Amino acid sequence: MSKNQINKYVWLVETIYRAKKITLKEINRRWLDTDLSEGLEIPRRTFHTWKNAVEEMFGLVILCDKSDGDRYYIENREVLEDDGLQRWLLSTMSVSNTLLENKTLSDRILLENIPSGQAFLATIMTAMKKSRLLTITYKGFWRENEHTFPVAPYCVKLFRQRWYLVGNSVYEDRIRIYALDRVQNLTLLDEPFKYPTDFSPEIYFEGYFGIIHDDKCALETVKLKVSPNQANYLRSLPLHPSQKELVHTDDYSIFSVEVRPTFDFVQELLWNGETLEVLEPLWLREEMSERTKAMCRNYSK
Repeated sequence: MSKNQINKYVWLVETIYRAKKITLKEINRRWLDTDLSEGLEIPRRTFHTWKNAVEEMFGLVILCDKSDGDRYYIENREVLEDDGLQRWLLSTMSVSNTLLENKTLSDRILLENIPSGQAFLATIMTAMKKSRLLTITYKGFWRENEHTFPVAPYCVKLFRQRWYLVGNSVYEDRIRIYALDRVQNLTLLDEPFKYPTDFSPEIYFEGYFGIIHDDKCALETVKLKVSPNQANYLRSLPLHPSQKELVHTDDYSIFSVEVRPTFDFVQELLWNGETLEVLEPLWLREEMSERTKAMCRNYSK
């Protein structure tokens, strides 16, 4: 199937999802505004072919409400709202569609640089599907030399524009996390491994903010006092799925999150600067105080 055809399916999903309910006539009106249409409407027969393909590819059921003017809608919207992978895939494809439709504006679209680690994703996915070991040549930031070793791939995770592999290091017999942009080489082996039935990627990272996994770091209720302007950012993009707003005033807001305060979470708090204050737990408040004092010392020299 061509990439262009998939783009059409994604466009259809996005259009119906945003509209909630929409007629084929209105779909075609919006379709003709895109470069994908090439000035041609979607024939009814083609529309139904696309509708069936969307259900097969994405598991999304598009139905027609004849009692409401033959308007189409997505029956199982929860697939897009609750399934993180489906939502991310469709969102990414949707952005790709938008960029493809506006290639003439390429000099006016500024993107972030993404490390090249995603080049290894296809091989990792194959290894996970077939339950086969990988040989990785890896050079961490804190090591002078690269090392080559076998890994059983369990899952992958995207965080801060970087892909990470979570797998069992065969020689150590322990789960390790590897940043793909630090992988020098990666080879698929014939040797199989058994994926543990008691391992769940979601549970493994439950309560964590980012990619650092530390069993010694206990789950805590962290309370944060935030300035009014910064509170708007936290409402639109929560720090963590557990985030709750406890207090909302004209001068400040107080949020709580249930997390394990690992190094990457603390770094995120520091990124907010003077707009955020840790109230609880006390040990984290004191650690933030010490770190900000150390920053002041750097600038006082």
